[in-house]
Amino acid sequence: MRLAHTMIRVRDLDAALAFYTGFLGLREVRRKTIGDEATLVFLTDAAGSYHLELTHNHDGRDYEIGTQFGHLAFHVDDLEAVIRDVEARGWGYRRSKPTVGSKYVFVKDPDGYDIEILERAASTH
Repeated sequence: MRLAHTMIRVRDLDAALAFYTGFLGLREVRRKTIGDEATLVFLTDAAGSYHLELTHNHDGRDYEIGTQFGHLAFHVDDLEAVIRDVEARGWGYRRSKPTVGSKYVFVKDPDGYDIEILERAASTH
């Protein structure tokens, strides 16, 4: 078995797409509109190794971030470069205490979801 995709609901599809494509570098691979109900947008990384489904409900419903959702995590080679990018965009972040072989920060997406940005350990390059 392998992960097919992770789905999250978003309030503002344009803002979410700007975050996930403009900041995280994902690209849109498929878009599906389900009548008047919702638009589904599937994003992937450059290698096509995983998918993220953004679901935008057309009825304007509000929702709370679910207690069953934790966060999405992305590996980067240069965490400090990402932090500079986040600061230049005027966004906040939480720097976590470094653990053995791991440095990471959390950034919130436009809907308040935690996005973990992890620096790859030197041995995994």
